[in-house]
Amino acid sequence: MASQQQQSAIKGAKVLMVGAGGIGCELLKTLALSGFEDIHIIDMDTIEVSNLNRQFLFRRSHVGQSKAKVARDAVLRFRPHINISSYHANVKNPEFDVDFFKQFDVVLNGLDNLDARRHVNRLCLAADVPLVESGTTGFLGQVTVHIKGKTECYECQTKPAPKTYPVCTITSTPTKFVHCIVWAKDLLFAKLFGDKNQDNDLNVRSNNSASSSKETEDVFERSEDEDIEQYGRKIYDHVFGSNIEAALSNEETWKNRKRPRPIYSKDVLPESLTQQNGSTQNCSVTGGDSMVSVMPWLGLKNPQELWGLTQNSLVFIEALKLFFAKRKKEIGHLTFDKDDQLAVEFVTAAANIRAESFEIPLHSLFEAKGIAGNIVHAVATTNAIIAGLIVIEAIKVLKKDDDKYRMTYCLEHPSKKMLLMPIEPYEPNPACYVCSKTPLVLEINTRKSKLRDLVDRIVTAKLGMNLPLIMHGASLLYEVGDDLDDIMVANYNANLEKPLSELPSPIVNGSILTVEDLQQELSCKINVKHREEFDEEKEPEGMVLSGWTQVPATNGESASTSNNEKPADVTESSSGSETASKKRRLSEIEPSNHKKETENVESDDDDIMEVENPMIVSKKIRVE
Repeated sequence: MASQQQQSAIKGAKVLMVGAGGIGCELLKTLALSGFEDIHIIDMDTIEVSNLNRQFLFRRSHVGQSKAKVARDAVLRFRPHINISSYHANVKNPEFDVDFFKQFDVVLNGLDNLDARRHVNRLCLAADVPLVESGTTGFLGQVTVHIKGKTECYECQTKPAPKTYPVCTITSTPTKFVHCIVWAKDLLFAKLFGDKNQDNDLNVRSNNSASSSKETEDVFERSEDEDIEQYGRKIYDHVFGSNIEAALSNEETWKNRKRPRPIYSKDVLPESLTQQNGSTQNCSVTGGDSMVSVMPWLGLKNPQELWGLTQNSLVFIEALKLFFAKRKKEIGHLTFDKDDQLAVEFVTAAANIRAESFEIPLHSLFEAKGIAGNIVHAVATTNAIIAGLIVIEAIKVLKKDDDKYRMTYCLEHPSKKMLLMPIEPYEPNPACYVCSKTPLVLEINTRKSKLRDLVDRIVTAKLGMNLPLIMHGASLLYEVGDDLDDIMVANYNANLEKPLSELPSPIVNGSILTVEDLQQELSCKINVKHREEFDEEKEPEGMVLSGWTQVPATNGESASTSNNEKPADVTESSSGSETASKKRRLSEIEPSNHKKETENVESDDDDIMEVENPMIVSKKIRVE
């Protein structure tokens, strides 16, 4: 039974929930049943059929509606006396600024991407509002507590960058099925159905300069009177036949590799698909554009069935035909979406045909979709457990029980007979550029790299700033905002196209930049270090950002374990006198004989997780 103090803290609390998906549905239900009476929810997503197997506040009739609004209505049916406000919007919208966050007693995250998590973390720091972060992936999950000045912030621990692959591997020498997926999704699909003006490396196949001729470029152009099936066969023969033959002409490439096999449509498919099977252009379509599919028409019912070369070739041609027949208005604007059935079928077929050419094992549609969409399938029970733990930590925050905060990990297999592993929060990382203001170091070729490269690859992609402002000394080089006049916008746009060393205030070796985001109220320093050359394989961006320096160990001890050791389990101090702000790191504590390591699982609360974005980070833990 909750104490009077606890009940008072719960009833008087104003809580912000960000995310109304897998974790969010369970969290809203648990908050309402726990006595919370003033809850606000932000979520920009709408309900999809694939959500219904674990987001239990939603029904089939809700498909297409706002998650935040439907979740609110569902909970109010059994808790009509409480106040729930819903916002069908992006948490990064300007209206959700620092002043908006200041009105809440605690913020609870149930997000599915790194970018939004970082944004909320920064707003909570600026507003000095406690944040309870969470994530699940399959049977794994975690809940962490972040209090400004007392515990580490969400960004105190570095998060692995998304996995990238060298262009030459993708276009010329794939060795894994994921290489074929990236080729099919990011190159071929984008070339056929995306922005025609966007740079595309699809034609980079060999050192033969003739391979990038105008004639090659024209293959992808379709004239108005060109038969769709003949166009599809032309594309098929070009990317799976002619391109492979062009690549084979470079003997040096294949000295120590298996030579791929060119594949042409005439060797796999009948002369006319329409005469043999009829036309997919006449097939009926229900459920909207994203539900258009060639599988029923081709008699392919099981997405876990492995298709052979002929079946993949049929799907490739017929999917392409359907895009032109049923979704012609979208061509030129499409990007791959894992929830777009026809796009998934096309990418699966294209990846499998390429895999066949390079003697790489084929994959089913189900497997290919998982790879293309970075999918890890969710477990509803994990979401429910994590939601319960979020509420427990939120109550501790409201009661200001600083010494009782815990980061809790949900494990797939018991460790010391426990499936839930609670540990003490870490103190803020002095090397964190977000909450500790430690300068970052950027190695970059200041003579070749443009300001646009810095903005796109570092400030936006790595630092996660939405409305960046870049200063060099007293000179303002770049700014984003609605209140800029036309002259300022023109000047900043002109700066974007200039090499760093040729800017009005030149950026050279030793320059110190100030980068700010006024919406997030975040500012950091970047020390610039000029570097001439970069390894294209290991450093494809042509620049390296560092600054996640390790905390120095005390008493001469190493801050990390040796190669032969795992971090040690350390028992919490029994005195109870240490607060969260005084917790010591493992490097300061003598290791015990028992060794254990757990994972920091950051993930998606939905049916999928971007496994290459967030984050399997080894943590040194104290076991309660």
